[in-house]
Amino acid sequence: MTTRDSDTLTAVPVSTAPDLTAHLDDLLARLDLPAKVALLSGSGAFRTPAEPAVGLRAISVSDGPAGVRGERWDERDTALALPSPTALAASWDEQLVTELGGLLAAEARRKQIDVLLAPTLNLHRSPFAGRHFECFSEDPLLTARTGAAYIRGVQAGGVAATAKHYVANESETERLTLDARVDERTLHEVYLAPFEEAVRAGAWLVMSAYNQVNGTTMSESPLLAEPLKGSWGFDGVVVSDWGAVRSTDAAANAEQDLAMPGPHPLWGEPLVAAVREGRVPEAAVDAKVRRILLLAARVGALESVPGPAAPPAPADPAGLLRRAVAAGSVLLRNEGGLLPLDPGRLRRVAVLGQGAAQARIQGGGSAGVFPATVVSPLDGIRAALDGRAEVVHAAGPLLSVRPTPLHAGNARNPETGEPGVLVRYLDADGRELHREHRLSGRVLEPAAGPAALGAATGVELSALLRPDSSGDWDLSVVGLGAVSLEVDGHTLLDTYVTPRSDDPTYLHVSPSFSSVRLAVTEGRPLRLVARRRFEPGTGQVVALAADPPRPAADEAIALAAEAARGADAAVVVVGTNDEIESEGFDRGSLALPGRQDDLVRAVVAANPRTVVLVNSGGPVELPWREQVPAVLLGWFPGQEAGHGLADVLFGHAEPGGRLPTTWAAAADGAPLPGVLPDDGVLRYDEGADFGYRAWLRSGAEPAYWFGHGLGYTSWEYEELTAPGEIDPAAGAEIRVRLRNTGDRPGREVVQLYLDAGDGLRLAGYAAVTAGAGERAEAVLRPGPRSFQQWSPQAGAFVYRPGRYTLHAGSSAGRLLLSASSAVG
Repeated sequence: MTTRDSDTLTAVPVSTAPDLTAHLDDLLARLDLPAKVALLSGSGAFRTPAEPAVGLRAISVSDGPAGVRGERWDERDTALALPSPTALAASWDEQLVTELGGLLAAEARRKQIDVLLAPTLNLHRSPFAGRHFECFSEDPLLTARTGAAYIRGVQAGGVAATAKHYVANESETERLTLDARVDERTLHEVYLAPFEEAVRAGAWLVMSAYNQVNGTTMSESPLLAEPLKGSWGFDGVVVSDWGAVRSTDAAANAEQDLAMPGPHPLWGEPLVAAVREGRVPEAAVDAKVRRILLLAARVGALESVPGPAAPPAPADPAGLLRRAVAAGSVLLRNEGGLLPLDPGRLRRVAVLGQGAAQARIQGGGSAGVFPATVVSPLDGIRAALDGRAEVVHAAGPLLSVRPTPLHAGNARNPETGEPGVLVRYLDADGRELHREHRLSGRVLEPAAGPAALGAATGVELSALLRPDSSGDWDLSVVGLGAVSLEVDGHTLLDTYVTPRSDDPTYLHVSPSFSSVRLAVTEGRPLRLVARRRFEPGTGQVVALAADPPRPAADEAIALAAEAARGADAAVVVVGTNDEIESEGFDRGSLALPGRQDDLVRAVVAANPRTVVLVNSGGPVELPWREQVPAVLLGWFPGQEAGHGLADVLFGHAEPGGRLPTTWAAAADGAPLPGVLPDDGVLRYDEGADFGYRAWLRSGAEPAYWFGHGLGYTSWEYEELTAPGEIDPAAGAEIRVRLRNTGDRPGREVVQLYLDAGDGLRLAGYAAVTAGAGERAEAVLRPGPRSFQQWSPQAGAFVYRPGRYTLHAGSSAGRLLLSASSAVG
């Protein structure tokens, strides 16, 4: 596999660029063509190959962005769960995001992960997008600055960040194949902008997306060469999304460097043959390998290059996550100053809704992690009021449709009696090849990895379920192909489940399920055995699930209203879950699922002192928003959800968030782009006019504007100072003076918008803090790009002279001060 014997490797510091370049060239020269090609695709799902001839160990990667799951889907391998990226962007706090990036780097080092597949820099083009929660904002500037802060934090910890998904990957329907048609100016000014900033921030990887852009799939796109590796000067690795490399010659001749997962069938021997036959230059392979070796040097995967010095891990991870929850929570409404609640004046608080006790802390799909602990809103409120007030709970109507996997709290291994389930992998004759004890009835893959499967053709899960109530229980098996379920030796389910999608998230994370209903007796254990046979292209997921009988929706709502009646305050938790917001599919509606709207109306009718806590990753319709005094948006808040939200509810922390995305009152009639391709094509015909720009242009009024968010004080904007003339090459310094007119300290996010005659756009923002009655000054510095536009004729950004109107305010819909400047 090598053309030269391995010489002694001399250590070269990664910081000495000329010496490092020469050293990497020397390492490259030690490899023959097959050895070089072998480095261009993975050695498994989340790992790249080692090459002893050059002292290269394997590089390990993990999904992100709200935690570091690691290489395996194993609930016993726990990870810290951060607030969703929408919540991070809602903080408008780059320092906090950088701190959280450092926490992710520490988690990655703990799990021996070199590359984090995050952040996601696609935009909130439409609230219908299923992966909305995993992206930062509808605005390219807020996305760019938040993403850059994230990257700096991760990479300062010696772990590589990955800017994804390059580019125009804003929806899930037909995401593997759709052709996004985007005009050149919009592409450069809007969708490429966050990636350009990521390169400036020093990102070590960029992930090419599944989709096509203007007719070319992204793993073969000229956009990888220009602007990415050309005018931007990106020197890192372009890694494909998983399975996104679909060709040998075209992808290899493009600036695609690494095909994942692997070994990739099109980039092994076929690529060697393509080089030998002259269809792909060997120099192109060399350039790709050189970038992979540079990445290895950066993360400490080369023996001859000292690895990065790892900074100490954050001293109080839970405290940082708790602070992040409060910083990203957005107070949408607070009529009569209901919030913050005074704990000293509370004797009884009703906390209502299924999400109150079972908080949805993250969205669905490949970004999921397994936290060791989760603090629900109910837990957090009870802890905050411990010894002060009684806290009562009613679940309200059922929200989830998918079955609930068995867990350590209700199931035991039938052979050992340990909490959890027994998993056995079987061959075609039913002989056991491998067994594991797992804590959850949801098993995506064997903990020991694919090698543990050997010749396995099926999997069996068994457990003893002790029902905690009598009645008709729903017993379910999640999995594709031939599945069966036995209860106490009797077969109750034996069916074949045909796959309804080839999307990786459906196949490998959340496939279809089958259910039966059985009358059970409280306390009488049931032995459950689920089996599934593997077939090519259907993944390895299997889950054994059980759900108790639930009260009818009307009864559940009445019970919740009764709990609220007579309480000093009621907190209703409403929201979505991974059945609504997930990778792999888009939303068909922005309405809250189930009877949650009816729940809110019933509770506020019973108790006018009602706070609604919205637990979603993206916009939802809130048709009752004017009927309740307080609405607090908590997003998908991560594992410290309950503590952070309780801090806000009881005034220990101010709700620091401002909306990173405009929220419509109702989807019908709203200026919202669609996400459904037409004959494989998704046209971005709205250009840059989506989000707040579309609302402003339409003249319609949303429920809540981009940038909106209330604190626990009030502010008066007094003066905007701007130069009469601005040198666009140097940028500008804009000052906004404001005063805290409330009775407590507070934080305000001052937003600067420019209008050159073609619509408003965010040009800068800065947060200020001030005590009661005090003044503060925000200094905003829009850069040269604020005064440029993309010229298709020049193939570059050019300055746009003329008169600009500058607006300052607290949201895109609340612009309180204006000035005019001439740009030469």
